[in-house]
Amino acid sequence: MIPGGGQPNMQQLLQQAQKMQQDLAQAQEELAQTEVEGQAGGGLVKATVTGSGELRNLVIDPKAVDPEDTETLADLVVAAVQAANENAQQLQQDKLGPLAQGLGGMPGMPF
Repeated sequence: MIPGGGQPNMQQLLQQAQKMQQDLAQAQEELAQTEVEGQAGGGLVKATVTGSGELRNLVIDPKAVDPEDTETLADLVVAAVQAANENAQQLQQDKLGPLAQGLGGMPGMPF
């Protein structure tokens, strides 16, 4: 590299990469602690997952329970968990997207 040639030096690049890596790790930790909800059947079934997609809670309204029709209940549970996971994915994009773009803009980074 030519001093004063407008190119950042390697030390600056390494510092930027290290800071972005720390920011990414912090964002991932925040995602693991944040909970989002999804629901189905007009709120008859509610699923709560972490921002990283771990199922934490499932609430089923007694009105959704029909011993003669367990398939509908199963469908509602699946739909609620899927909705919660979609919300978690959106949260991940909101939290991690800007960080990934920052890493992608650095020379030599494989993003």
